[in-house]
Amino acid sequence: MDRTLESQVEERSIQVASGLINLEGDLRIPENARGVVLFAHGSGSSRHSSSNRSVAEELNKAGFATLLIDLLTQHEEEIDNQTGQLRFNINLLAERLIEITEWLAQNLEIYKTKVGYFGASTGAAAALVAAAQRPKGICAIVSRGGRPDLAEASLSNVQAPTLLIVGERDTPVIRMNQEALEQLQVEKKLAIVSEATHLFEEPGTLEVVARLSSEWFEQYLD
Repeated sequence: MDRTLESQVEERSIQVASGLINLEGDLRIPENARGVVLFAHGSGSSRHSSSNRSVAEELNKAGFATLLIDLLTQHEEEIDNQTGQLRFNINLLAERLIEITEWLAQNLEIYKTKVGYFGASTGAAAALVAAAQRPKGICAIVSRGGRPDLAEASLSNVQAPTLLIVGERDTPVIRMNQEALEQLQVEKKLAIVSEATHLFEEPGTLEVVARLSSEWFEQYLD
């Protein structure tokens, strides 16, 4: 349901403490929001990702709050650009997702039992691990071009309904997601987007991702 005309969206820049560091994020809350979707970005991406922001805007229109937050600090990103190691440290990313989820529960009381995860690439693996380790309050998961193979040991413990979205031309990742689908023990679905490659840069493909995601969250997060 599109609430664009009837809702105002409140925007906040936030910081979430994680040990000795602060993680920076952008929180958008539509009027009468019915849940919050926490975005877990993929390798080499950030909260400024145009793809994720586009999906987030559509979720805002559907009445969901969104939190786009960096799971690595700027300094860590600089290190990762040279080593490529932190982006594949799924346990670290999952731990930070859990901390952010706890922050949401403490600071946005109405969303205590209404949190969804939207993960892309390695961020999807982190979302699946986090949801398995902290199932309370995680109502739905959407993975876009995800790497569920990096969360293989956690898949059978995921309790939230999970939608896996993959591009038709992203053949290796399709296989990974097909295998993950078999291991998930929850309500689940694999959606293959026609003509799309891994980053969903083809015209119209990201809109399909946004629509599928919105429908999934409307079904399980509302």
